Amino acid sequence: MTFLVPLVVLVPLLGAAATLVVGRRARPQRIIAITALVIELALGAVMLVAVDAGGPLVVEVGGWQAPFGIVLVVDRLSALMVLVSSIVLLAVLVFSVGQGLADGDDETPVSIYNPTYLILTTGVMVAFVSGDLFNLYVGFEILLVASYVLITLGGTVSRIRAGVTYVIVSLLSSLLFLAAIAMIYGALGTVNIAQIAQRIGDLPLDVQIVLHVMLLVGFGIKAAVFPLSFWLPDSYPSAPAPVTAAFAGLLTKIGVYAIIRVETVIFPGPELNPWLMVLALLTMVVGALGAVAQADIKRILSFTLVSHIGYMILGVALGTVEGTAAAIYYIAHHIVVQTTLFLAAGLIEREAGSTSITRIGGLLASAPMVAALFFIPALNLGGIPPFSGFIGKLGLFRATAEQGDALAYTLIGAGALVSLLTLYALIRVWNLVFWRSADAVEGDESRLLRSVEEAPLSTSTIAVTRATPRLMTAATAGMVAVSLALTVFAGPVYALADRAGGNLDGPGAYIQTVFPTSTEEGEPRE
Repeated sequence: MTFLVPLVVLVPLLGAAATLVVGRRARPQRIIAITALVIELALGAVMLVAVDAGGPLVVEVGGWQAPFGIVLVVDRLSALMVLVSSIVLLAVLVFSVGQGLADGDDETPVSIYNPTYLILTTGVMVAFVSGDLFNLYVGFEILLVASYVLITLGGTVSRIRAGVTYVIVSLLSSLLFLAAIAMIYGALGTVNIAQIAQRIGDLPLDVQIVLHVMLLVGFGIKAAVFPLSFWLPDSYPSAPAPVTAAFAGLLTKIGVYAIIRVETVIFPGPELNPWLMVLALLTMVVGALGAVAQADIKRILSFTLVSHIGYMILGVALGTVEGTAAAIYYIAHHIVVQTTLFLAAGLIEREAGSTSITRIGGLLASAPMVAALFFIPALNLGGIPPFSGFIGKLGLFRATAEQGDALAYTLIGAGALVSLLTLYALIRVWNLVFWRSADAVEGDESRLLRSVEEAPLSTSTIAVTRATPRLMTAATAGMVAVSLALTVFAGPVYALADRAGGNLDGPGAYIQTVFPTSTEEGEPRE
């Protein structure tokens, strides 16, 4: 099954090349892009089953043995992330296809969007399967270059401004990551993750801490960990709806994934765990308070995204199998639910012409399907039982309680409070946007009336009502179904996360995967 590993990277890359070959022909481009992601989804599913049953898959690219050549490693964590990411990327692409068929190329021009989106997918997959730090950096740069293009589609002033901030912050994090890689190579003579784990203990403790902190800061910016999360609420909401959904669901989780690798394989010691727990606490609370203070749906969701990164960092910071397992389950849950909510926000914007909760009302009567598609993931994100959000938080709280000190109980209390604040922010959206009647909105008037006032002689004013395409609704409904599946099949999924966490109980299993013929001292045989 090792042949599947490079295909995960090659399929979207070749798909991007094929979309460029067909040029501006929209229909062939869409067919190629969707086909590539359907294949990617199938590869992810088969690979997860194979890895869970038969152990990790390792590919030495070009036949060069690790650590001298590029090595691709897929364990349970990588395979799960590939599968969940493929589901999200496919759903968002279908959503954008529906939008493009209805509106043309104004928001997502296919000649740019589809190849760039597939390049983004390539970068995501490279990051998940890389077995050395430099290729992890390459994966980050591939997806970041693609994201620079996607976040500025349309060329509006707000998108360009947000794009500039995003580019500057991303370049800063990349420079920090690259500097850390250079220092690690200078100190250890390798960038292979397994070999770094073997040799890192030979360095003085203060040098280890410096390298550890540099990696955490670089990945913390990408993951939007407080106080490095300032860029996210202003960057994501300005992009087109499908782009925002993909970014919110995936990009920060790749940073969290990298932090998991750092904390469980390269630096498994507890030296920085208390500091990470404090950062998790601040990330949860600051993000939730920011969400409560917002009046725009996309900004509310962006701040809830930041706050829930804190839950994931908490699970990693515990340094236990139970904590890591709970974090893995919560990452899978959050990728799906957060993407679903942003897709639902795109439907709201299409129906109401705005995402400001002060300017919308009555959507429960005019768009009951959109109301349902928002309500279910909102309850899920808020942690209402029996949804997957509740299951994930319960697992995190139980793992935290095992630590048994004052900081642990403070984190449990803060996590419960943040869950309530998240629910309050989302129920506020529900009450104002859906439950409140349109007549109660000050200055409310229909889009059709506004179009008649602006162009009274136009013969096509009815077009501005923009009926929501079925593909957009179907993509969002499909993501809601996936989020419900995480609840219905919570037992098997959580058991898988638990097995993945068991593989990450120290660097031994990862080292043995990459170097199965290692010596007793851990170094690969000559």
